[in-house]
Amino acid sequence: MTTDQLYPHSFSPHPAPQRPTSQPSPAKPKRRWRRRIVVLVVAALVGYPAGTYTYALTYPGDASLSVRTVDWLREIGLGGVVNAVENWWFTRHPPSSAQPGAADLPSMGGLGTNEAGPRPHNLAVGPTAASGAGEWVPGARSGNQVAEYTTFVQPDPAHASVVAGVAWLNQSLVRTQLFSGTKDPGGPGPAAIPAAMRSSLVAAFNSGWKLKDCNGGYYLNGDTVAPLHDGMASVVIDDTGRVSVAKWGRDARMNPHLAAVRQNLDLVVDHGAPVSGLDLNPAGQWGSASNQFQYTWRSGLGTDRAGNLIYVGGTGLTLHTLADAMTQAGIQQGMELDIHSPMVTFNSFRPDLPNTAPNKLLPAMPGNLTRYLTADQRDFFATSLRVPPTTTP
Repeated sequence: MTTDQLYPHSFSPHPAPQRPTSQPSPAKPKRRWRRRIVVLVVAALVGYPAGTYTYALTYPGDASLSVRTVDWLREIGLGGVVNAVENWWFTRHPPSSAQPGAADLPSMGGLGTNEAGPRPHNLAVGPTAASGAGEWVPGARSGNQVAEYTTFVQPDPAHASVVAGVAWLNQSLVRTQLFSGTKDPGGPGPAAIPAAMRSSLVAAFNSGWKLKDCNGGYYLNGDTVAPLHDGMASVVIDDTGRVSVAKWGRDARMNPHLAAVRQNLDLVVDHGAPVSGLDLNPAGQWGSASNQFQYTWRSGLGTDRAGNLIYVGGTGLTLHTLADAMTQAGIQQGMELDIHSPMVTFNSFRPDLPNTAPNKLLPAMPGNLTRYLTADQRDFFATSLRVPPTTTP
């Protein structure tokens, strides 16, 4: 009998065992879903920051790359890291003890010209002060009266290179307005100086910290953008354009004649002297811990005994040396405005001399001379002549 006869349904007397049909293991779909979830999480972790950073870089309004980046880091919850880096950097790079060079000082041109109207007294300076310190230089005029004077002081005896510029504005001749930035606070009104105001523009300068960083209030033309808090230092502008710097709730309250209120931290000068505790900052009244020790660009605003408006700004300033510069400038009640480059900006204009280019308060002051003439991301102040130059006799 042949093999085929013995095994008619097979070609082999020992057939190979049949392999079962392949079926997916129950664990494989789970592994695939885990991989997909991991990919989605990684994409979200990378994509969200990338998307928000792109948004920050393209948000309308003038702001440098560094400012946009720092703002973005704070917005995604890294404000503590930013504060720590700033404290580390700015406290470890003190200013020089050498006298400032000529390039660091403002021009003293204009001394000795005929002036009418109130004029501030020259400021008291030390025996080693640079030439021109404390001497007022006349600027914009309304008719034959000077509306703005500028000078500089050296408020830090241990670091002679520190220079703070000072601008004095006669509030009988100028009016002040607050303008909201496109991003902070993003409130009502234009984010640039209107064209109709530019022919009478005297000065444009920075406002305070971002509202969420100082927990301050903001009121403009009938709109409360952020609630006002008692005890906070406040720039208060009435409906005539006159400014006072007040402790809200003590010196000023809401009334029908207010046009704007901008709050920022606590007062740094009160009754003509620096307030106590500036070196300690015990309850964070002046921002994050230890920022008061940073040698950096700082600015402040206040009024003198006669109610004139005074702006002070410079680099290499701690909070205390800023307050010293403000009292040296004659401020009776004053507050810190913004800090760090390029947030400190003061540009002077000459509406009485239309073909004259604007000037920075200090040569090294950050920003360009056209800042605030186009939309800016931060709020700011601008002063203009009460009587336009074309109508003066």
